[in-house]
Amino acid sequence: LSLQMHYHRSEHWIVVRGTAKVTRGEEVMLLSSNESTYIPPCTKHRLENPGTTPLVVIEVQNGEYLGEDDIVRFEDDYDRA
Repeated sequence: LSLQMHYHRSEHWIVVRGTAKVTRGEEVMLLSSNESTYIPPCTKHRLENPGTTPLVVIEVQNGEYLGEDDIVRFEDDYDRA
């Protein structure tokens, strides 16, 4: 994912399979199967797959507004706005 944040929603990521490299604010962590993390609103975050095993993650979004136009991107490999 791009390095991004949301004003109106939080996210909870649960790793089902593989290893996830998660950036949450200034913190970078590796999560394995059955581990999770919470991303509060207004927190810069990114999800990456540092390995060769396909990464499977469940993302739960919570907030007053879940629209795609609530994504503020700071870095993006795909040149999206």
